[in-house]
Amino acid sequence: MSRPSTPFSHLARAAYCPRQLYYAEKYDDHAPPPEVEAVRELAFRYDDLRAANDAELADLPLSVAPGAYRANLERLTERDDWAGLADPSGREVFLRGRDCHGIAHKVLDGDPPTPTLVSPGDPPERGVWEPQRVRAVAVAKALAWEREEEIPRALVEYPAHGVVRTVRVTTRNAGAYRRTLWTVRRTTGVPPRVNDSAKCASCEYRTTCGTKTRSLKTLLGL
Repeated sequence: MSRPSTPFSHLARAAYCPRQLYYAEKYDDHAPPPEVEAVRELAFRYDDLRAANDAELADLPLSVAPGAYRANLERLTERDDWAGLADPSGREVFLRGRDCHGIAHKVLDGDPPTPTLVSPGDPPERGVWEPQRVRAVAVAKALAWEREEEIPRALVEYPAHGVVRTVRVTTRNAGAYRRTLWTVRRTTGVPPRVNDSAKCASCEYRTTCGTKTRSLKTLLGL
């Protein structure tokens, strides 16, 4: 008997906090907030935004100053995959792999092709956040399953910053993906609380979950 396919978004939530996924499932709360779409749309306007003036950029949901944003986009033009990022051959492509399914926001032509995820948030100083790393591997594996070829990497775009990061399907990253998939599949009840975590402070289910958080001063004994 085949296992049910897991949405990419469920994997990302479980990688962040299995209990958060539980509440999202309970309340059927998987739709992104309306403002997310406005940020994601920036990822399909890179060429135009490179030439936009400060006033035009100030009206957009950017997370950096206009000058810094243009400079970041100029750095993107130095990438070998710039043409695909600016004008992808595939947009909002639904993928169904052996274990997972969902949307790749872009699929860039190439040998092999490269799927991308577009994040509305802020990038870490280096690399990508763990939930995005797991989701990126899931997208790469689903594309590999559909195309019947190895897909060695995926990209995570942060269009509010004009930043793009690479996630390679390494042994370590594939292991994180498999562990998260196993967590999603084996969870049947309410997962344990994650106490005293910075994750809880920004979680929309914090009050429902009942997790108690402490301030940084309390944690440091001040």
